[in-house]
Amino acid sequence: MSVKNLSFEWLVGLRYTRAGKRSSRNSFISFISLISMAGIALGVAALIIVLSVMNGFQKEVRDRMLSVLPHIEVFDASGVIPDWKLTAKEAEKHTSVLGAAPYVDAQSMIINDGVMRGAILRGILPEEEPKVSVVATKMKAGKLTDLKEGAFNIILGIELARAMHVGIGEKVTLAAPEGQITPAGTIPRLKAFTVVGVFEAGHYEFDSGMAFIHLNDAQKFFRQDAPSGVRLKIKDMLQAPQVAFELSHTLGGSLIARDWSQQNSNYFAAVKTEKTMMFIILTLIIAVAAFNLVSTLVMTVTEKQADIAILRTLGASPLSIMKIFMIQGGLVGLFGTALGVISGVIVALNIDVIVPFIERLLGVQFLNKEIYVISTLPSDLHWPDVWAIGGIAVVLAFLATIYPSWRAARVKPAEALRYE
Repeated sequence: MSVKNLSFEWLVGLRYTRAGKRSSRNSFISFISLISMAGIALGVAALIIVLSVMNGFQKEVRDRMLSVLPHIEVFDASGVIPDWKLTAKEAEKHTSVLGAAPYVDAQSMIINDGVMRGAILRGILPEEEPKVSVVATKMKAGKLTDLKEGAFNIILGIELARAMHVGIGEKVTLAAPEGQITPAGTIPRLKAFTVVGVFEAGHYEFDSGMAFIHLNDAQKFFRQDAPSGVRLKIKDMLQAPQVAFELSHTLGGSLIARDWSQQNSNYFAAVKTEKTMMFIILTLIIAVAAFNLVSTLVMTVTEKQADIAILRTLGASPLSIMKIFMIQGGLVGLFGTALGVISGVIVALNIDVIVPFIERLLGVQFLNKEIYVISTLPSDLHWPDVWAIGGIAVVLAFLATIYPSWRAARVKPAEALRYE
């Protein structure tokens, strides 16, 4: 639609949006409008960037956790699954399940030269484990296949190996949680294991508190007749809760299916709460910038009272006067939102380039790898977040125009023109 076909409300509203040249007061009002527009843009861009970085951190941590953790665990209430192959076969009938592997999980104490550390000891079958995890690709020393049945070998997390001061070929002593009953009383049940590998998942909790041994060695050490359960890998990790729910009904018996989000429910609940609070706090910044439009439009209404009076005498209705100033404020909000969305998306998509440039320019490092595990700032832009943020900014800007526009509609022509 061409400018000639626009209604007079749009024409006047667009005219008021542009910088006035007739007086310094007009220029000042336009300057305030630009400040309001810039405030909205900065608020929108900041919210998009912060949420993208938080999404990136969440995705990075989740992916590192799932390099060790399974998507779904199937276990029996009794603590063991006698026929794990049958359970795995039944689970793999589900269209979303890509692979299954048995496991033994138990707590143990690792001892070496007086240093003791508690750790989660996981028994696995090296040939089956790649079906459900990528731990084989996380090896820093040795190979997953070095876990030989009956050899009592062990693979440690990199931080755990450092804490125990052990390397490849050295031995550590494992203490089972349940002691051995003898005539002299209960004594700890100990077994020497040879370190044949070191892995780094990139998640401190696992790198400092997890170790792998062969499944059969784990069953002997913990005196289990069968594996603890079966670990499953599915096509889409985000569908794990739904798939686990379906498997819990199809597998039947006393089998229980637990997905990865249930195993780390406290962490993901905390992340969700933090993300929600950041969204609310940064939305308030947009609200403050949007409601700066109120003062801008009030000043404009005061300045344009004579113009409003002339329009009223020419037949413009109060509703038309309201439309003029709502269009003016709405355009400022819309332009500010568009500018914020564009700049926020550009920064969020290129943060892996922008942040290193700033670090080199200032000679600082924002993320210390020894503390944060990762040294680069991750970003994961979600377009639904972008549309939601843009929509909120436009709505807030529109709401900010209602009162000044209503006040403009109430201007009485005779009083406005009395001293003109």
